[in-house]
Amino acid sequence: MNYLESLFSLSGRGAVVTGAARGSGRAMAEALLRAGARVVLADLLEPELNRLVTRLKKAGLRARAYVADVTKADDRVALIRFAEKVTGHVDILVNNAGITLPHAALDYPEGNWDRTYQVNLKAPFELSRIVARAMARRRRGVILNITSLNAELAFPDNPAYMACKGALKQLSKSLALDLGPRGIRVNSIGPGYFRTEMTRGSWGDPARRVARAARTVLGRWGRPEDLAGAVIFLASDAASYITGQDLYVDGGWLIKGL
Repeated sequence: MNYLESLFSLSGRGAVVTGAARGSGRAMAEALLRAGARVVLADLLEPELNRLVTRLKKAGLRARAYVADVTKADDRVALIRFAEKVTGHVDILVNNAGITLPHAALDYPEGNWDRTYQVNLKAPFELSRIVARAMARRRRGVILNITSLNAELAFPDNPAYMACKGALKQLSKSLALDLGPRGIRVNSIGPGYFRTEMTRGSWGDPARRVARAARTVLGRWGRPEDLAGAVIFLASDAASYITGQDLYVDGGWLIKGL
């Protein structure tokens, strides 16, 4: 193994990626696989999960799929047990599953608020607690929470999403503080505007598509594959002294003023 491989290789490590069937989750899961990890892909979208596993197999990458609703306690426990069984141990958890249910604040539906909280904030917390117990026994583990620009900036008519992403950023710091003495690192990755299923409304509107690209310093939307380097780096030994940090992969969106 050469120097770069010793820094970034994930060979022999088990990983779970939620929301892995498509978009950013798919890209991050594939990146972990290519770096050598044994990866369990978790999602509600069974047909898309199965198609992804087949495509990865044709590319010489072996992943296991698990259909789970991360808002259900039994599914969360069963997912991690399955991952431990097929990978040996979960060394890396990527809490990527998320939803956005936009609506004006003054008449925001309570059901939308509750659902967003369950998927975007409670599920990452509970999954982190489950894996952390085993990680603590081995005194080694990495938890990566996928946040958003909206952990820092407010956008109109989406209060639940804004609140949960901001809270997830702070949850990452809280867990980093509590779990660091047990050998567990916790960081967050905040994507900017990426072309995924979640952003199809903006991407499908020519005016908004152009405006989003123009607002980004690098002048383009992100591609899911742009997250590969961030997830491999933070999961690897190259980041062994990094915890409680927020890495924004946003094309420079956050640094731009007027």
